[in-house]
Amino acid sequence: MAFKYKNIDQEGAQILDAISSATHFNRWMYESVEPYCKGKILEVGSGVGNISSFFLDSKKEITLTDLRPVYRKTLIKKFRLSSEKVIDLDIAHPEFKTTYAHLLNSFDSVFALNVVEHIKDDVLAIENMYSLLKQGGQMLVLVPAYQGLYNDIDLALEHYRRYNSKSLSQLMSNWAPIKKSFYFNAMGIMAWWIGGKILKQKTIPESEMKIYNFFVPLFKIIDKLTGNRIGLSVVCVIEK
Repeated sequence: MAFKYKNIDQEGAQILDAISSATHFNRWMYESVEPYCKGKILEVGSGVGNISSFFLDSKKEITLTDLRPVYRKTLIKKFRLSSEKVIDLDIAHPEFKTTYAHLLNSFDSVFALNVVEHIKDDVLAIENMYSLLKQGGQMLVLVPAYQGLYNDIDLALEHYRRYNSKSLSQLMSNWAPIKKSFYFNAMGIMAWWIGGKILKQKTIPESEMKIYNFFVPLFKIIDKLTGNRIGLSVVCVIEK
């Protein structure tokens, strides 16, 4: 069965909109993943393009994807892209290698930020993304960290699970040895716990995201001091 999603993703749209104005935070995430994204790049689940914009501004050769037609239309209009550069891609499709045969072994880099946690069969999702890589290509996956942090926001966003470095590495190492694994955004742990566990929020208010964005320069230093050993998100990279 192909991936099922809400046609109207109210909570997800609110969070994407809140994060869209958090330019310091978005650049920080871009800078954290960009070193592993070279050559012909595919972004899985581009949303409204919060990270895509930095790749496009840097003149990277990138194809954007999203399941929701409303997001694809937004990406095409926002970045003035052709429909060939913004495509419909379902990484949970059971007939993926037939349906997307024209994309197999086509990309030097494939990355998915906050996507895999939405998919029940995450093994199938990783396998399908891996099949899109050229030999020697790299795949990067960023997902929410620590199951103990699972809260009402995760539930509203239809997250099946949260990960840690060990569980994500075990998942991705089914296809290739782990090239790099690290955590991202240590200070986000407290904000996520307070918002979802204490305040029982189901989304991230834009006002709170603006405050968080202001302190990003400090939070980047904290990540360096911790050696990226803890964080609200965990990242893994493999090479085909």
